[in-house]
Amino acid sequence: MELSGLGDRKSLLNQCIEERYKAVCHAARTRSVLSLGLACFKQQPEKGEHSYLVQVFNLTLLCTEEYVIEPKSVQFLVQHGFNFNRQYAQGIPYHKGNDKGDESQSQSVRTLFLELIRARRPLVLHNGLIDLVFLYQNFYAHLPENLGTFTADLCEMFPAGIYDTKYAAEFHVRFVASYLEYAFRKCERENEKQRAAGSPHLILEFCSYPSSMRAHIDYRCCMSPTTHHPHPTSICDKFSAYGWCPLGPQCPRSHNIDLIIDTDEAVAEDKRRRRRRKEKRRRALMNQPETKTCGETEDGPPTKQVCGDGAMKAEETEQKVAEDLAKDQSGCEQDHKNDVGMELKTAQPGITDMTSSEVAGRQASPNPVPGDGLHRAGFDAFMTGYVMAFVGVSQELQPCSSEPWLPECHNKVYLSGKAVPLIVAKSQFSHSSKAHNQKMKLAWGKS
Repeated sequence: MELSGLGDRKSLLNQCIEERYKAVCHAARTRSVLSLGLACFKQQPEKGEHSYLVQVFNLTLLCTEEYVIEPKSVQFLVQHGFNFNRQYAQGIPYHKGNDKGDESQSQSVRTLFLELIRARRPLVLHNGLIDLVFLYQNFYAHLPENLGTFTADLCEMFPAGIYDTKYAAEFHVRFVASYLEYAFRKCERENEKQRAAGSPHLILEFCSYPSSMRAHIDYRCCMSPTTHHPHPTSICDKFSAYGWCPLGPQCPRSHNIDLIIDTDEAVAEDKRRRRRRKEKRRRALMNQPETKTCGETEDGPPTKQVCGDGAMKAEETEQKVAEDLAKDQSGCEQDHKNDVGMELKTAQPGITDMTSSEVAGRQASPNPVPGDGLHRAGFDAFMTGYVMAFVGVSQELQPCSSEPWLPECHNKVYLSGKAVPLIVAKSQFSHSSKAHNQKMKLAWGKS
């Protein structure tokens, strides 16, 4: 989603999760959703065990009520090609909070959201707490006052489960970085390796649209996972670790995702070689059987060492960087898809109708600003779905099983600065909200 703002960043990272929820609720009640991305992945078992038909939608919205819009959010979106003239002229109108009369037959975003609930399919997000709160307030009903009621409502709204790709990337498949673009590119590359090796891999098919719909379709060309354009400059440590850099495109170091992943893989391989040599020497001296070394038995996710972090724990490091961003309002005011603020989409080239001079100009800079409309909520949704689908392939899951699709990540939402996720569950001490119960009756036609 693209939002008109998030309010006070520091309150969104409160160590008390209940207080953090209240801060996100305040942002959802006072800000609005400017665009909504939706990517639908439909399994095609007749074409392969891990084959999906994908449709991606990018909906430009216009809240009909007063809302706060933050200047930094506007600046970020304009830099990345968001057309505010188009939004105010053609944006799909919607209102927040509870329904106003019988809206069950209306063709609106609220009806669309209700259809998603009726579909009983898994909901996949990235760093999803903010998204969940904004979805609820903007397209469903007034938010509950406490977190327990909110999670109880979510359990009934999405019985097939809620999955967070940031949690999956960091704690399940254990990538060294988990911001969205990194996770997506890493999965693309690994999927290509598995395809080349003849192993199970993800296969995607996109819909063919008639030429009459061309004006309504954006095409985004992704580079082949085997094609890299490394820059002579060294990579930016902060962007490499968190997907965010205070200097943005003016940073003299590279933000190229492929170069970052190449560097990470080289470092990981060097560490593996060192561990093997160390273990071999240790066994030779002590005549002991082979065991895992301490670097292979840690419970937490792997982390990158960023200059200045010292021996700080990963949780403390992320919290410190997040608080630094809150103080530095020159950073991103819009995107929350990474650890602390924004993710620049710099690894993929532009729309297919870009001129060659534009492409050449962009390749000359290590960190171009995608100001030609490349930043899309729809593409974020596609990347999120791709990551989750690939995780399913890598874990050799059975998509048609009646059990939770990915038990280790089922109903676990990533919490920035925390070593544990938010568990989406209905406890014996919490009850569903009245507004939610009314929506459930509407969804299932109960009187």
